[in-house]
Amino acid sequence: MSKVKVAAYCRVSTDGEDQLNSLSVQIGYFTEYISNQEDWELIEVYYDEGITGTSTKKRDGFNRMIADCEAGKIQLILTKEVSRFARNTVDTLTYTRKLTDLHIRIIFMNDGIDTNDKDGELRLTIMASIAQEESRKTSERVKWGIRRQMEKGYVYGYSHMLGYRITDGKLEIIPEEAEIVRKIFHKYVFEGKGSSIIANELNAEGYTSARGAIFRQDSIVRILKNEKYCGDLIQWKGVSPKVGR
Repeated sequence: MSKVKVAAYCRVSTDGEDQLNSLSVQIGYFTEYISNQEDWELIEVYYDEGITGTSTKKRDGFNRMIADCEAGKIQLILTKEVSRFARNTVDTLTYTRKLTDLHIRIIFMNDGIDTNDKDGELRLTIMASIAQEESRKTSERVKWGIRRQMEKGYVYGYSHMLGYRITDGKLEIIPEEAEIVRKIFHKYVFEGKGSSIIANELNAEGYTSARGAIFRQDSIVRILKNEKYCGDLIQWKGVSPKVGR
């Protein structure tokens, strides 16, 4: 009798040391557990590390597992819980239905859900909705914390901005680079020179950008339009809309 072709899927959402240790524990557990079943054949333990579960787009391990399922290499998938498989209800149901159509069974071990059970999809929908809501609340808590830090003047990003460095969340002036910024504004405001001419003159004088590169027209424009050089700090100026998966 041929053995059941079994795979497992693991995921951790950050690349912190404790999470990576958790990932190695999960991989070791599934490898041993599947290998100890006489009628099972271990195909692979697929995994993703440092990847959010709210989208499957960048989860290379997950997508490779799905491709192997479509290729007929897998008959059964084990995963720790619904939130490890996906934290998006639509993704969870879309992929479980897709795998069910391929006659591939999924067992969510900690949640006690087997897609072969009659009420499997109902229970899965409930657990996926809970996982998605937990993810949303976590995201909101993080954003709330960031907003409070911003209100106190804590600066996020801007790791390569000419004239400034960030020290303990505060903008700190770099004197030698600040002199270049002053030159740029002086040439623009008082000498009436355009961004292209300013870039060429700075390069001719041997100056470089914050990254050590030559100045270009667009880099000069960005500096002239940056409100921080006028003493203002505006954070979260743009919002990226959520699109697809």
